[in-house]
Amino acid sequence: MPHPILLLMFLLVFSSCRSKQEEKSSSMSGIFEKKEVQDTGHYDLPQIMGSGELIIATLSGPESYYDYHGMPMGFQYALAENFAASQGLAVRVEVAKDTLALLKMLSDGSADIIAYPLSRPTIAESGLKPSGYHKSGCWAVRGDAPQLAEALNAWYHDGLEDEIRQSESRRISKSRQVTRHARAAYLSRDRGVISIYDKLFKDAQSITGWDWRLIAAQCYQESAFDPNARSYVGAQGLMQLMPATAREMGVKQEEVFMPEPNVAGAARYIALLTRQFSDIHSPDERIKFVLASYNGGSFHIRDAMALTRKHGGDPHVWSDVAPYVLALQQKAFYTDPVVKHGYMIGSETVGYVQNILERWRDYGGRVAITHAPVVPPAHSSSNATTASQRKPAPNNRFTTNVKVLSPEALRQQASESQE
Repeated sequence: MPHPILLLMFLLVFSSCRSKQEEKSSSMSGIFEKKEVQDTGHYDLPQIMGSGELIIATLSGPESYYDYHGMPMGFQYALAENFAASQGLAVRVEVAKDTLALLKMLSDGSADIIAYPLSRPTIAESGLKPSGYHKSGCWAVRGDAPQLAEALNAWYHDGLEDEIRQSESRRISKSRQVTRHARAAYLSRDRGVISIYDKLFKDAQSITGWDWRLIAAQCYQESAFDPNARSYVGAQGLMQLMPATAREMGVKQEEVFMPEPNVAGAARYIALLTRQFSDIHSPDERIKFVLASYNGGSFHIRDAMALTRKHGGDPHVWSDVAPYVLALQQKAFYTDPVVKHGYMIGSETVGYVQNILERWRDYGGRVAITHAPVVPPAHSSSNATTASQRKPAPNNRFTTNVKVLSPEALRQQASESQE
């Protein structure tokens, strides 16, 4: 048995050696450890390239950016996409409500560039840097992003805008196209047979609560009864389901061109939209809102309802709302404070609803079709309070002295300052 004193000395020596080894090991491993990168707030082109994504801030509008059945469209977006592609980047869009919000989004780092033409004085006064010069104005980047500014200026060249505009014009033209082989709109009027898919429409009736002939009329509007129909924006099958909608409704990609799952998926989507518009108590009226949302998106239809309410109409009656769906093509309306989702091609959606209702009536459905809606005059309403009638709001702690200017006003202000 070892002597206790010798054992104690051995343990002390062993502990000392191990401590020195651990200290040496720790010192050596520090050489190979990955040091944390300090975030200095500097976010230039190398950091953007590392993320793989260019974030652009822009305004909603036909010339800037809008969503068309899930496909981003607009001239300024097309320009930004072209620049991003030249750098191997994807594009993410942040839509601002006005030019003041655009400038703030760039300044606080919520976006990498402003993809919207502004005047040089406006950009400079905001402490930002004009880049990517355009015929109608300049884009902007932060002052601490010189490499991004240099890349934008190197990318832009004479003739680029004409090239992109021609390309965007072709893309817009294609976006309205559906590749399909149209079938007869009626197989046998005498026997009441609309198509070979009538059984599917009758099965869908139990899901939607709609007359099966209405679903048939919608199907003909979408695909002319061609199960292989495909649109440029990616809609597929008899009921032209978008890929994201098909997935949400449980239709697998390999099933999307099969008539039965396609119609069943569309029926579930119609039922979902019907629940979303449960505040419209009239079933006949609700049908029109659901059809409009199927085509144009429920968020845009809600915007039109908000405009209708603001201007004294009944937001639950389609004949009152349809004019404001059309009005969302006009800047005075799609930039209104009650509008949350900006510009839409309202004429397409209004025509979609009208065509289906007329065909449904032709198929034997009972529906009241009103006269074609007309775009209301901007800033007019029988019940809405006019700007001159409104009392100025009292100042509070959120009140600022900042005046929000439209792009036209900003350009005019810049022009006057240069004279």
